[in-house]
Amino acid sequence: MLVKCAATTLSSKLVSQERAFFSEMVVDAVNQLDDRLSLSMIGIKKVNGGNLLESRLVKGVAFQKAFSYAGFEMQPKHYENVQVALLNIELELKAEKDNAEMRLNTVEDFQAVVDAEWNILYEKLQKIHDSGAKIVLSKLPIGDVATQWFADRDMFCAGRIPQDDLDRVMAACGGSILTTVSQIDASVLGKVGKFYEQQVGSERYNFFENCAVAKTCTLLLRGGAEQFIAETERSLHDAIMIVRRAKKNDSIVAGGGAIEMELSKRLRDKAKTITGKEQFFWMAFARAFEVIPQQLCYNAGIDATDVMNKLRHRHFKGEQWAGIDIHREAVGDNLAACIWEPSLVKRNAITAATEAVCLVLSIDQTIKNVRSQTGGGIPGMPQQM
Repeated sequence: MLVKCAATTLSSKLVSQERAFFSEMVVDAVNQLDDRLSLSMIGIKKVNGGNLLESRLVKGVAFQKAFSYAGFEMQPKHYENVQVALLNIELELKAEKDNAEMRLNTVEDFQAVVDAEWNILYEKLQKIHDSGAKIVLSKLPIGDVATQWFADRDMFCAGRIPQDDLDRVMAACGGSILTTVSQIDASVLGKVGKFYEQQVGSERYNFFENCAVAKTCTLLLRGGAEQFIAETERSLHDAIMIVRRAKKNDSIVAGGGAIEMELSKRLRDKAKTITGKEQFFWMAFARAFEVIPQQLCYNAGIDATDVMNKLRHRHFKGEQWAGIDIHREAVGDNLAACIWEPSLVKRNAITAATEAVCLVLSIDQTIKNVRSQTGGGIPGMPQQM
């Protein structure tokens, strides 16, 4: 059912030709999450180049390799069952600001300052190594000295990691993002079952799989044009939201205007039992529901008048799931055709639209400032000729 819900959502998108492929991917992505179904645990990365069908689902966290120095190539690129240190610290020697001033009397004093800077950096690196971490990620830069130091000890490091990627690694692997290493130990480190680096298109990506704390996943989207990949991302986001809603609320109704026509028919039946002017309100409310299937006909290039008459006739005969099938350009049983929508989504949409109309109708008077006929001068003042 979930695959069919996702396929229905993608049927009107640019990726409709590949909806069978992407609907399976979307359902697998949502099923990868825990019971909370947190949307933030699904990452989407766009990689230019390649075929659309080369897109894939990574059952973990994946992000593009950050800028690195020469020593990075000497670091291991594959680990299993290791600890991860997440930092918000610069691990490099920084030049002093232009307006900084330091007065030294001897060469020995200058050398002592230089040695102190190096010792501070080495102390930080040694504390990270002693904590047992094998992977070091930092939001701030990691310099060439630290990169080579970690490489000599078979450790992996990456700096300038985007904040959202760092947050997803923390949520999935556990641990904390540290702003100091003075008290770093195993209790503040994350754990990952498998880490590796792999080429994707023209870029290299870091992958974290079998995370210890939370279940997460990443969609790697491939494609030629950047605009097309962006549209694919928006389409998959819509499908993910529908699948999440279907898992949280498994009640469904037929789409394609079927539920709107059935509601319109029942409102008309109710209106016939009411006397007085109130009947007109019920009839107007019933006509409003017919706008949805009518607009579907316009969007699909179908004769709206003919289809609407057929829909009214089918619903009058008791076929409550009769709706528009835009592929056959006809009216059919949309529930049997697997054209579904979560009932909660439809209920919320109707409630929001009704509340908006009630708000507009509650305004019984508007005040409009009439434009001056004399050229906008100050009232009571003579106008210059």
